[in-house]
Amino acid sequence: MDPRRACWEESSSEDVTRPLLPVHEDRPAGRRRCCTALRSVLANKYLAVASGPLACALICALGDLGGHPAARNMLGVLAWVFLWWITDAVPLAVASMAPLFLFPAFGISSADDVAKAYMDDVISLVLGSFILALAIEHYSIHRRLALNITSLFCGDPVKPHLLLLGICGTTVFISMWIHNTPCTVMMVQVATGILQRFPRDQLEAGADARELQRFSKALVLGITYASTIGGMATLTGTGANIILVGMWSTYFPEQRPITFSSWMSFGLPMALILFVALWATLCLMYCTKNTRRVLSAYLDRSHLRRELSLMGPMAFAEKMVLAVFGALIVLWMTRSLTDNIPGWAVLFDGKVGDGTVTILMTTLLFIIPSGKDDGEKLMDWNKCRKLQWHIILLLGAGFAIADGFKSSGLTDILSAGLGFLKGAPALAIAPAACVFSGLITEFTSDDATTTLVLPLLAELGKSIGVHPLLLMVPGTVGAQLSYLLPTATPGNVVGFGTGYITIKDMVITGLPLKLVGIAALTILLPTLGSLVFGMNSVVRM
Repeated sequence: MDPRRACWEESSSEDVTRPLLPVHEDRPAGRRRCCTALRSVLANKYLAVASGPLACALICALGDLGGHPAARNMLGVLAWVFLWWITDAVPLAVASMAPLFLFPAFGISSADDVAKAYMDDVISLVLGSFILALAIEHYSIHRRLALNITSLFCGDPVKPHLLLLGICGTTVFISMWIHNTPCTVMMVQVATGILQRFPRDQLEAGADARELQRFSKALVLGITYASTIGGMATLTGTGANIILVGMWSTYFPEQRPITFSSWMSFGLPMALILFVALWATLCLMYCTKNTRRVLSAYLDRSHLRRELSLMGPMAFAEKMVLAVFGALIVLWMTRSLTDNIPGWAVLFDGKVGDGTVTILMTTLLFIIPSGKDDGEKLMDWNKCRKLQWHIILLLGAGFAIADGFKSSGLTDILSAGLGFLKGAPALAIAPAACVFSGLITEFTSDDATTTLVLPLLAELGKSIGVHPLLLMVPGTVGAQLSYLLPTATPGNVVGFGTGYITIKDMVITGLPLKLVGIAALTILLPTLGSLVFGMNSVVRM
C-alpha cells in the first residue's frame, strides 16, 4: 500500500469534521484560555476542594472563642469536613478519613485517640451486618423472600392495595436488618421485574396507560420510602441510629447505654406508624377503582409463582445463612433485657457488646461449608469486595467528631452559649429539633446530618436542664425523615434513577409522611421513650 495514501487515510480518519482552512474566531486567544481554564477548574471540582481548607483557615484566623484555640480549631476542622461532605469535592470515604490527619495537625487530639474512633463495638456491628447482607444478596435470599411474600399478597385476580402492602412490608422487614441503600437496590430489582411487564412506551396515552403509570410510581415510591422506614426500627438498619448510640456513649458514658433491644422497642412502633401512613398515602393517591382491572391484564399470581419456581428449592447454603442470621437476631434481642431480668451478657460480666456477637456469627459464614463438593465455604473474602467501606469510614468520622467536640472544649462553649434557652418547654423543643434535623437532611445524607446536629442537641439538653435524649432522639429520627428530594439519601437516588418518579412525586408523597413522623415522635417520645430510655432519671452533667 502507498505510504502517502496510508498517511492520508490516517489523518482523514482522525477528525472528518476538521476544516481544511483555518477558522478565525472572534474571541481573543487570552479569553479562550481563560474560559478553558475556568471549565477545567469547575470540572475537576477544584473550587469545592478548596472550599474546605479556605473555610477552616478563615475560622482559625478570624474566629474568637474566648481564648480556646483548640475549640476554634475544632470548629474550623468541622467546617472543612462538612463542606467536603456536602459538595462531593472528594469521595465520601476520603472526606471521612480527613479527621485522621486534621485532628492531630490542629492539636485537637492525638493520632492514636482519633484512630480508635474508627473501630469500636458499634463499627464492628455495622461491619458484620454488611458482610451478612452480602451473604443474603449472594444467595438471592432477599429475592426469594420478596417473591414469596408478593405472591402471597398479590391476589388472584390482582389486588393493587394488597400488592403494595406485600412489597412495601417486605422492604421494611429486609431494611430492618441490612442497610437502607442495599435494601433499596435489591427491592428495586424485584419491582423492575414487575414493571417490565407493563408497556412503558405507551404510558403517556390513554386512561389505562395513566393507571399503569400511577401504579408504577406507587411501587417505586413505596420501596424507596419503605426502605428508609424499616431502617428506623433497628440499630443495623441505618447509620444514623448507630451514630446516636456512639455519641450517647461518648458524651454520657456513665448512663444506661442504648442497646439493640432498647432502640427496637422504640423504633419499631415509630416504623409501624410510618409504614401504615405510607401504605395509606400510596393507596389514596395512586390507586383507583380501575387499577385492579388494568393490572390484571399484565400481572397475576401465576407470574410470580413461575419466577419463584425457576429459583428451585432452597439450597443448603441458603438455609445455613438464614440459620446464622436468625441466631444473630436472637442474640441481639437477648443480650440485655430489663433491669430485673438480665440478658446473656451477664455471663461475661457485661464485657461483650452487639458488635461482639455480630463478628462472631459473621465469622461462622467463613467456616461453615456451602454444601458443594469443592469444599467452598458460605462466604469468602472475594465475595466481600462490595463492602460499603465509605459508610464505615463515615461512621468513624462521626465518632471522631464527637470525641473532638468533647476533647477540644467546644461542648462547654456551646453549653454556655445555649444557656438562654433554659426554662423553655421541652415538649416544644423536641419537635423543633426533629423539624430542624429534617430540613437539613433533605440536602445531605442522614448520616452526615446526624453527625452535625447531635453534638449541638446534646449540649442544648444540658443547657436547658432536660434529658439529652429528649433532643438527641428527635434529631436522629428527623434525619431519617428524608422523603422530599433525591439528594436526601442514596436510596432516594436509586428510586429516582429508575425514571418512574419525579421530584414532584417525591414532594407530594413525602410531605404527609414527614408530618406523620413528626407527630408520632411528639407523642411516642415522652411516653414510650421515657420508659424505654429511662429519661425520667437524672443525667450527670
